[in-house]
Amino acid sequence: MERVFFTLGDTPITIETMLFAAAGVFALLLVAVLALTWRTARQRALEAGREAARAVETKRHLADVMRLQSEMTGRMQTMAEIFGTRTSDLARLVNERLDAQGQRVGQAIQETNTKTTESLSKLNERLAVIDRAQTNITALSSEIVSLQSILSNKQTRGAFGQGRMETIIGDGLAANAYAFQPTLTNGRRPDCLIFMPNGAPALVIDAKFPLESWQRITEAPSPEELKQAMTGFRTDMAVHVKAISESYLIAGETQDTAFMFVPSESIFAEIHERFEDVVQRAVRARVVIVSPSILMLSIQVVQALLRDVRMREEAHKIQKEVRELLLDVGRLDERVRKLQTHFQQASNDIGDIITSSSKVTRRGERIEAMEFEEPREKLAGE
Repeated sequence: MERVFFTLGDTPITIETMLFAAAGVFALLLVAVLALTWRTARQRALEAGREAARAVETKRHLADVMRLQSEMTGRMQTMAEIFGTRTSDLARLVNERLDAQGQRVGQAIQETNTKTTESLSKLNERLAVIDRAQTNITALSSEIVSLQSILSNKQTRGAFGQGRMETIIGDGLAANAYAFQPTLTNGRRPDCLIFMPNGAPALVIDAKFPLESWQRITEAPSPEELKQAMTGFRTDMAVHVKAISESYLIAGETQDTAFMFVPSESIFAEIHERFEDVVQRAVRARVVIVSPSILMLSIQVVQALLRDVRMREEAHKIQKEVRELLLDVGRLDERVRKLQTHFQQASNDIGDIITSSSKVTRRGERIEAMEFEEPREKLAGE
């Protein structure tokens, strides 16, 4: 009887069962070992195949690398040759450009030197001009000093104003259009008399401006003295304006307005700015205060008036000549008309002659075309 060691569920486990199970387990283990061995061998074979393939691929890559290396070496040699050629060309171009640039720089330096020389010569000329101007300024300063000494004297100061006025009038008018220091019918002698056109009264110009009174204003050291100097200037101006109005304004001989000449533009401007009452008083006395520029403008107006008068005189002469010319043209027209009448009569006579000759010609043609018959007896005898 088989001995049961234990029961597994409803199945009793005996020694035979256990031996049979052990044999099965051994067989299974053997199969597993064989399978594992076969798998290991297979993996090794696969690994060997892979290694062989890798070796072949490696050799191929090495061959490609060698080929690429040889190609790269050839290309490097070619590039080296190209670079050598390009480097030589570049060096040649650089040398050429450097030479050209050197020539340009040399020309530029030469031109700069030429211009610098010209500029220096012009600078020397200008310095010479400046030296001459400095000399002129020095001479002018000495003349100014002498002018100050002249203006410090009343008589010379009056002569200075008279000289400026005479210069302006002499430069602007003809010699027969003015007179200096003339004598009027009342025995007075103005500084200048300008003859107006068309027989109009002359214009009086006085150059005796009270410059010493003005000089006291400019040299006043204190406000009190300045006020006194201004009062004295107003008084002197009023006296001088009254003297001009009473001495030089003569009805029918001079204009009803006279000029008081101030020989300085700055003094003229100061008078109109600070002494408006003096200016208005002079205007009421029919005395006009004028500066050198205003006097010059007035002289130009007088010159324009004189020129207009001369133009009118010349225009009258031209009109007279035109009238004479029209009379000559009228006589010429009358004579031409008479000649036209003669020509027309002659033309009519020639037309009549042509008509008569045409009639004669036609009559001759008709006569020539006529056929005359000879007598019959003569014809029979023949």
